Amino acid sequence: MLGIINFEVFLIAAILLNLTPGTDTMYIVSRSISQGRTAGVYSALGITAGVVVHTFLAAFGLSVILMQSALLFNLIKIVGAIYLAYLGIKMLISKNDPSEQQSLPKQSNKKIFLQGMITNVTNPKVALFFLAFLPQFIQTNSQVFSPIPFIILGLTFTLTGGIWCLITAYLTSMSTRKLRGNAKFSTILNKLTGIVFIAMGIKLLQTKPSA
Repeated sequence: MLGIINFEVFLIAAILLNLTPGTDTMYIVSRSISQGRTAGVYSALGITAGVVVHTFLAAFGLSVILMQSALLFNLIKIVGAIYLAYLGIKMLISKNDPSEQQSLPKQSNKKIFLQGMITNVTNPKVALFFLAFLPQFIQTNSQVFSPIPFIILGLTFTLTGGIWCLITAYLTSMSTRKLRGNAKFSTILNKLTGIVFIAMGIKLLQTKPSA
């Protein structure tokens, strides 16, 4: 089918991989805990948009350049780590009003969406994962390169991941709603989220290119 093999196996693997907690899950959970369902949903949508970007980068071969260029890999890795650290420090020093967290303004929602997307796009590990995972389900006996199989598989992975991210945001925000209503706990949750973001940045710095 359009140069794709074992699509059923790919679908099962994609679902299992999306269910495995990772950096994106931690980001969504942290946002949902500290700022509620709206922030969690916009974070999930931003992460999903970032995966779409990675899909097209892999489809048109730009991920190959990333894998072969240690300089470019490290540059993107450092930018992503600095951005996560910036978000974490910002949350650590911010003063929170729980009443404002229940109804985030539209501009804040847009910013949260963009932050989620940037966090995903600046993670070179995602690009390398796509490049290593998707080709296993694409026919290699064709002499003509086509980005269509990459796009179909990537968007399938994005769809399954996006659904799981939204479920994660909803469940996490529901389970911590009462905590966010308490001013003291709300402040603590926000600080913990900042620490998580900084830890994610440090972990990103430790990522190495695949051999």
